Amino acid sequence: MASSVDALRQEMLAETGAATIDELFVQIPEAHRLGRPLELPGQLASEAALRRHLVELLGRNTSAEEVLSFLGAGCYRHHVPAICDEIVARQEWLTSVWGTSSSDFGRFQAWFEYASQLGELLDLDFVGLPVYSWGCAAGHALRMAARMTGRSTVLVPRALDPERKAVIANYCGNQHLERHLDVRSFAYRSEDGRLDLADLAGQLTEEVAAIYVENPNFFGVIEDQAQEVVEAAERAGAEVIAGVDPISLGVLAPPGELGIGLAVGTTQTLGVHMNGGGGAGGFIASRDEERYAREYPTLQVSISETTEPGERGFGISLFEQTSYGAREEGNDWTGNSVYMWAIANAAFMAAMGPRGFAEVGSSVLQRSHYAAAQVASVPGVSVRFPAGFFKEIVVDFAGTGRRVAEINGALRDRGIFGGLDLSPFYPELGESALYCITELHTQGDIDRLAATLREVTR
Repeated sequence: MASSVDALRQEMLAETGAATIDELFVQIPEAHRLGRPLELPGQLASEAALRRHLVELLGRNTSAEEVLSFLGAGCYRHHVPAICDEIVARQEWLTSVWGTSSSDFGRFQAWFEYASQLGELLDLDFVGLPVYSWGCAAGHALRMAARMTGRSTVLVPRALDPERKAVIANYCGNQHLERHLDVRSFAYRSEDGRLDLADLAGQLTEEVAAIYVENPNFFGVIEDQAQEVVEAAERAGAEVIAGVDPISLGVLAPPGELGIGLAVGTTQTLGVHMNGGGGAGGFIASRDEERYAREYPTLQVSISETTEPGERGFGISLFEQTSYGAREEGNDWTGNSVYMWAIANAAFMAAMGPRGFAEVGSSVLQRSHYAAAQVASVPGVSVRFPAGFFKEIVVDFAGTGRRVAEINGALRDRGIFGGLDLSPFYPELGESALYCITELHTQGDIDRLAATLREVTR
């Protein structure tokens, strides 16, 4: 066996032209390489032993189901109706083989319903199948805009999820790579957290392909300057891309209504559980115009009449412009996708309906504003941007003389996950944290948070 492995290793080295394995990793700095063998556990004897090992590992975690959590910042704890889990777990979906009509089992129709319902919610008619995450969707949309305009500079907000910002940077590419995009940030106003129109206007040149704006923004602040951004972009010949959390659209105006032609966002809030390390789902949607449709890298599901009178069928359209149909010649490499979550999303939207979205949105607004008032009543604690927010608030602990990391540690000892520490990403905000409040938080939960903060910040 050993000689067989050695022979294969030599065969692969000969194919690459390298003399040793180390030569394959010469581009990785020495300090980043492990200089000792991996400390791996011994081989497990059975499936039962493997299961026990994994259960023990998972048992070290503390989940948001076990403690009171106020974490958000891109992955949110919303109610997932039982019907979503029931439908997405059906064997027709789980066992269908991708790529053939005979393996459809209604999958294409479910995907079509997903796109139709999400399009209705966004007031945009053309919706692709979901990609891996919100960041992936934003990266693709920025590249779409660059192809549409023939330009190579994009403007993104300074108030942006650091993880999403990193994914966007990956999609736009290193400056030494062909077809890379130059990503520039525009400021937010320190007094209210909204985008700084003056700074944006100063950077909006004829080189700009797109302006990316989010509503609510990363701080949870509701942006109220969409019309000004759209008008400025139109004058400069740039596209506007809206980033939205669709769960907010029961109470906030959709991007289509605001005159925005291209939108992206998360689908995790539409019936998908929090998923540590896995694809949470991101959508791309636009007006039903050919100039947008021709630049999509994602799969599209369409409905059409069949040869049987009165019958309709579903299928993939524009397949030839995707990486599935054209490989490296496609618009972009789509990468990992989350098509199963599209079925959960369709079930969620169907179960909720317009009234359900309005009720959830109103509930989130009420609870998050109640939380802001309660937290701000704690001595030394304040809410940084108190006027006009949805679901997330920036809590400033400067007056307590305590660091966020210290406060979060004390909260965790008492069975509470505090907010995301913003100090490493936004040092100008000092010792601040991003707290998330959803429809799952009760008045008692919020009162408990305020009382515990009062205790740990004395």
